[in-house]
Amino acid sequence: MKIALNAWFIDQPTTGSGQYLSHLLDEYRARYSSHTFLLCGPQAAPPAPLANCCLWQQLRTPFDRLHPHMAKVWFEQVSFPHAARRWQADLLHVPYWASPLWTSCPTVVTIHDLIPLLLPEYGGGTLGRLYTRLVSASARRATHVLTDSQASRRDIITHLGIAASRVEAIWLAVDPHLRPVSDQAEIARVRQKYALPPRYLLYLGGFDVRKNVRGILHAFARLDPSGFRLVLAGKLPVQDTPFFPAPQRIAQELGIADRVRLIGRVDEKDKAALYSAAHVLVFPSHYEGFGLPPLEAIVCGTPVIVSNTSSLPEVVGKAGIAVPPHDTAALAEAMRRMIGDLEGYEKLKAACAPQAARFSWTRTADQTFAAYRHAVGLA
Repeated sequence: MKIALNAWFIDQPTTGSGQYLSHLLDEYRARYSSHTFLLCGPQAAPPAPLANCCLWQQLRTPFDRLHPHMAKVWFEQVSFPHAARRWQADLLHVPYWASPLWTSCPTVVTIHDLIPLLLPEYGGGTLGRLYTRLVSASARRATHVLTDSQASRRDIITHLGIAASRVEAIWLAVDPHLRPVSDQAEIARVRQKYALPPRYLLYLGGFDVRKNVRGILHAFARLDPSGFRLVLAGKLPVQDTPFFPAPQRIAQELGIADRVRLIGRVDEKDKAALYSAAHVLVFPSHYEGFGLPPLEAIVCGTPVIVSNTSSLPEVVGKAGIAVPPHDTAALAEAMRRMIGDLEGYEKLKAACAPQAARFSWTRTADQTFAAYRHAVGLA
């Protein structure tokens, strides 16, 4: 097959869409090199050398120097489908929610989540709402829709009105370098680098309101002040706003600032040791299309506390505790159980490896390529 890929995010490895494309390409190079992939992006060249089965094409738009948002929309709706038609592609794959309305061949689109549609505060104003309407309409015209979880699949069927037969859930996976760390020298290095306390509960992620860090802090404030500390990892908000509430202010108001450690952004090479040294990851997000940090923790052998909403229960399985995200008392009780119930904690910890084994980028790529075959009528 000749497969055209929208590679807009190929040089943005810190974004979910960029990571998704990068891992798929790694697997395609290893497993599907008999096929040809045309990667289309706005850059003059890809950020790294491509495999022999991959070609690169820079696509320009009339808005490149005038308006970045219009340039992106033109790229998605005009430049990319035209390039695929000239190349006589058998299939288009857009690895994020932005498939073209009109194409000359079957189209697969990956919709990671419906956050802009389901959470109004993430809609992005008038232009953002118009863009969401555009990509919603284009998704309805796609041949096949992929998403990251059964929860997101249900959302897409319900809120976009797409037939269930055209929507498929394919789980993501984590970076292959993540694994349980038992090397005490490595643990000590990361402890020293981030000034980690001896025993800690961990949160790693963003600080927008959806992530429910406020709920974590309020629940932690109910615990016995002795013993465990709370470590909050991730880039802190530049300003304290209703959308990005500053965790340091909330901790100060609750009188727990001395029990909370804010370590900022974590280097990728340090994540495995950070997770492995943690007693538990706390991630009671209000909505996730998938939820990589809980899976990363489980892969490293660390149980998790998550919300009982959206995709998180299916990602966590038996390796964690799920609670309602708005129930501070339930979240605090889950923390107490993780700390005080040693037998229960060990059962959760033992469940981490079997749950982690259900996820791999090889499986993700195989299922995605099977979806390609289905879209073009080969399966």
